[in-house]
Amino acid sequence: MANGILIVNKPQDWTSQDVVSKLRGVFHEKRVGHGGTLDPMATGVLPVFFGRATRAVEFFEHADKKYVATLRLGLITDTQDTTGNVFENRQVSVSEEEIKRALEKFVGQIEQIPPMYSAIKIGGKKLYELARAGKEVERKPRRIEIFSLKAEHLEGNDWRLFIHCSKGTYIRTLCHDIGIALGCGGCMASLVRTAAGVYDLDKSVTIEELIADENRCERLLPVDSLFEKYSALSMTPAQEKCIRNGASFTYRGREGTFRIYSENGEFLALAQVKEGKFSTIKSFFGV
Repeated sequence: MANGILIVNKPQDWTSQDVVSKLRGVFHEKRVGHGGTLDPMATGVLPVFFGRATRAVEFFEHADKKYVATLRLGLITDTQDTTGNVFENRQVSVSEEEIKRALEKFVGQIEQIPPMYSAIKIGGKKLYELARAGKEVERKPRRIEIFSLKAEHLEGNDWRLFIHCSKGTYIRTLCHDIGIALGCGGCMASLVRTAAGVYDLDKSVTIEELIADENRCERLLPVDSLFEKYSALSMTPAQEKCIRNGASFTYRGREGTFRIYSENGEFLALAQVKEGKFSTIKSFFGV
């Protein structure tokens, strides 16, 4: 039985759900979920959770992301990327200094209007379903945060963007909005997610590699790898019994959120110590 987290390098033109469906068959495990949707045209880091590790997916939803994208200036499409129908193809005349000044306006907390071609639901309908039917509806802006944003010129009207951002950021929309700010328009021509939370591209594996590897289960990372930013605490047998029974107990020690282990090193839970009381946030024993 597969339990753990796999960092997949998602292939281009696959949906995130395509990856999950494929890996259910490869690993013969029904409980499989992914840790954040990637556009079909995008490649890169897609954490996939197996077995009891799917209990940790909710903690991954808030993870920061890092991307390398290609911004194509002058091209405006209905999908905000090069897969869509072209609205306009404008002349471009911008300097590197103008690009730099434009990017500075997008760093920090900003509001972003989700694209019509997205899976967000309004009135029970996914936006991309409405868009494909030729409809456009009003979308409320969402607050996101861009932690860093840099660019380097590739060739012609293409610029490579290096982006570190919060969850919920649409890179297609960011490219579109940068193009608008420059006065020439723009869209996303390519996208690679290079990191998601604590996981980066160096730890990833391709679908082809997994299919060919008879020892593929050994590639699964333990679920506690997701919580490495938290300090570890080791429990006594009595404390471990309380944790396994879902009971809180008095604990004398520093406060905060911790990774919890048994005396023999088994990962038991993510827990909180507050005002002298120990309580489990989520149990993971048996993973």
